[in-house]
Amino acid sequence: MTPLAAGPFGAFSTVWFFYFAAIGIYNPYAPLWFKDLGFSTLAIGAIASMQSWTRIVAPYGWGWLGDHGGRRVRLVRWASAACVLAAAGLLLARGYTAVAACTVALFLANGAIVPLSEAALSRHLGSGGEMDTARYGRVRVWGSVGFIVTVLAAGGVLQVAGIGWFPWLVTGMFGLLLLATLSLPDTRDDTLGHAQAPAMLSVLRQPAVAWFFASVFFTVLAHTSLYAFFSLYLDSLGYPKSAVGGLWAVSVVVEIVFFWFQGRFFGSLDPLRWLQCAAALSVLRFVITAAFGDQVLLLVAAQLLHAVTFAAQHAACIVLVNRHFPGSLRGRGQALYSVLGYGISGVIGGVGGGWLSAQFGFAAVFWAAVAAAALGFGCARTAAAFSPTRV
Repeated sequence: MTPLAAGPFGAFSTVWFFYFAAIGIYNPYAPLWFKDLGFSTLAIGAIASMQSWTRIVAPYGWGWLGDHGGRRVRLVRWASAACVLAAAGLLLARGYTAVAACTVALFLANGAIVPLSEAALSRHLGSGGEMDTARYGRVRVWGSVGFIVTVLAAGGVLQVAGIGWFPWLVTGMFGLLLLATLSLPDTRDDTLGHAQAPAMLSVLRQPAVAWFFASVFFTVLAHTSLYAFFSLYLDSLGYPKSAVGGLWAVSVVVEIVFFWFQGRFFGSLDPLRWLQCAAALSVLRFVITAAFGDQVLLLVAAQLLHAVTFAAQHAACIVLVNRHFPGSLRGRGQALYSVLGYGISGVIGGVGGGWLSAQFGFAAVFWAAVAAAALGFGCARTAAAFSPTRV
């Protein structure tokens, strides 16, 4: 299946392509645009954390609406339209307050797209808490393709035309995302029930679920160093923007390979084993990044580990979320994955990383990531110990 192909999987592939194409412009180059506007490193970290603050509240709110109304695709379209408007605000915003306000608005809307799309897609991928991981990989891979296309293209454009073109590129890509959502199958999910809060809480009280989310939190907290500070770290070491884009692209190439072929080998390990492998290799990845930032070949090797530290970790998380949160809990389960995994961790990583980099330099952020990844490994092992099927 490919973007623009017929059928629901082609439609979801197209949405993933343009969603991550927009992220491929925003995440690597927004810090450089903020720097060009004259913001301090601490201010840049604070804005990066605002993106994560929205993930504390927005995904669960959108997920609740999707679970109770059944019109998840319609909500995705409304959210995409709001993203376009918020991104357009960046065309005029220049002061810190205005930029921060547009960023908050953008990611309050953006927080709907992943959990609602994942929940809507899961209806087509299986039932009973399990999913067809091979087909999921073939859909999700197009998000990685979209990311790498724009991270490379935007790097070249911004190198030649200037970083001032950043908000124009972001706005245009979110506009294409809005158009892509119009092709999604907009059918009401009549199988949804109005699950009561105690049912949700009873799932969260299970030790295996609690330790699973703790593992996600710490492993993603480690990766916040990449999302918020990797581009700035490379820039401080003298790498040109094209090299920054190239190093981001290395990680996404191996991500694409993993998602495309995961159906052949993903089932050879339990998802909780994949979480342990991802956390352990994250420790190695961030040791290399912190200690050898001026060695481009070693940085390339570290970026190659992204196939497991992100792609395998994400695939395992989606399987486990669908397993633990079936049926009418599915949208809120996906939302909790965003909130607990990417929201709270992103806030702490953005603010804490901004302080660490201002006090001790960017390398200190990646040494902190080493410690966070080690904690993620311990939590994943504990989750496995509490799993009904010990792994």
